[in-house]
Amino acid sequence: MTPPARIAAAIDLLAAFTAQPRRPADAIAHEFFRARRYIGGGDRREVSDTVWGVVREHARLVWWLRRGGVEPSPRLLVLAFLALVQNRAPATLFVPDLYGPQALDRAEQALAESLRRQPLLHPDMPQGVALNLPDWAIDGLRARFGEALATEAAAMQGHAPVDLRVNLLRGNRQTAQAALAGEGIVTETTLFSPWGLRLSNRTPIGAARAYTEGLVEIQDEGSQLIAALCDARPGMRVADFCAGAAGKTLAMAMNMANKGRITACDVSAPRLAGASRRLARAGVDNAETHLFNPGDKWAKRRAATFDRVLVDAPCTGTGTWRRNPDARHRTGATDLAELVAKQHDILDTAAVLVRPGGLLVYATCSLLPEEDEQQVDRFLTKHPDFSVLPLAQAWESAGLPGAPPGEGPHLVMTPARHGTDGFFAAVLRRQAPPPSPSP
Repeated sequence: MTPPARIAAAIDLLAAFTAQPRRPADAIAHEFFRARRYIGGGDRREVSDTVWGVVREHARLVWWLRRGGVEPSPRLLVLAFLALVQNRAPATLFVPDLYGPQALDRAEQALAESLRRQPLLHPDMPQGVALNLPDWAIDGLRARFGEALATEAAAMQGHAPVDLRVNLLRGNRQTAQAALAGEGIVTETTLFSPWGLRLSNRTPIGAARAYTEGLVEIQDEGSQLIAALCDARPGMRVADFCAGAAGKTLAMAMNMANKGRITACDVSAPRLAGASRRLARAGVDNAETHLFNPGDKWAKRRAATFDRVLVDAPCTGTGTWRRNPDARHRTGATDLAELVAKQHDILDTAAVLVRPGGLLVYATCSLLPEEDEQQVDRFLTKHPDFSVLPLAQAWESAGLPGAPPGEGPHLVMTPARHGTDGFFAAVLRRQAPPPSPSP
């Protein structure tokens, strides 16, 4: 593809994002490129770099365009990205060759030239725009980070590393690292997770034998730690209440050494189907899946029968904005309110499953207190038979090495402090009944 053709493809892909604002951008991009197999690997990377660059800088680009008196469009967002971020002359790329975009008109040329003379950040920008944080989330993130907000916001702008979890049912960290190195994939051990490896560069992992044969799974280090804090042990009954693609189910089943029973639950049949395939590839044979349907009585029929219940709740995903930068713009205050209500209801239902003395682990990939500590406080007020197991105690009980990452009662992982995605987890213990008096 010619450079102008790549720009035209980037504009078309951004237009597809705009037309489907509720769909994840990565899913739209996958369909876009699958329908255009003539776009080769190098061209695909160039188009993707432009598109995701626009998505990452969306708030700032929109501010500049509106300051210039125009409303943002896919075409103008690309123009602004080229001028402000890459300091390139858009006129050399907006060329109507066979597959290129329409040439800039006079107003667009003037806009491009004015933007090229400007730095991306401007002192007149509101704080949210300057930090690239949406208005609906900035108060919660400010409450979380205080004076460190700018540092954390900058870390959220970066690119997420690729972490792997070694599957102890297939081998150990040393054998996995050696197997990957044999295929030219260099890794380093993670700081906190005893099962984790981090790719030294963004090498594709999907075709590696260590991956296809189930020796490693792609899983962020913070997510691995949440599974570890569940402290699932051989012989236990465990429920992953919002299992999704079963990443944490896999990790807990590994810790159980295929002994006991673990149930992966979800409301999505396609996600559970994918989970079943992953479980089989990993050599897990103590797991089952359960699809929740409207009016489902599954939880009530199994009340107080599980040793461990993980609620990896649906959330705004503020902790994963490095991986999903479009979520900053697809989510809003209404979504946050709806998710907080849903989290409350899910916790109430899941708590029924926990036997006295068992653990309920509540987790999100959000950094907003409304979805994290405030949700836990609300739950504990309603359920006085549960209490917090402090992080240091939960960490030690789970056999994790070293000191936990933080001194608070809950696990809080952030991109700036820990190099992981943003995660929250609270470990709650259900009070055991007092012993019966001696006769």
